[in-house]
Amino acid sequence: MQDTQIRHSNNWTVFTMVSFAVAAGMMALGIYNLEASFAAKGFYTMAAIMLVHTSVTLTKTLRDRDEADKLHNRIEDAKTEKLLMDVSKTDPT
Repeated sequence: MQDTQIRHSNNWTVFTMVSFAVAAGMMALGIYNLEASFAAKGFYTMAAIMLVHTSVTLTKTLRDRDEADKLHNRIEDAKTEKLLMDVSKTDPT
């Protein structure tokens, strides 16, 4: 089983970073210009920070789980291959 790694282009990486910066800036500007009390602005700011944090954590968790599944499958494939090699060595045909 061959495992191919996906490498993102530099353009894609820059695009995602710029998109994140623009979205964060728009959120900050929107909260700053919001006609609400300081407490309400603080609440929205905390909610935005928590949303970013949980998005990053969820993405990392899903990626780690996928990597663990790939490793598990490689181990299972290696065990199966070893078993087949052992059987073929003992097969008198």
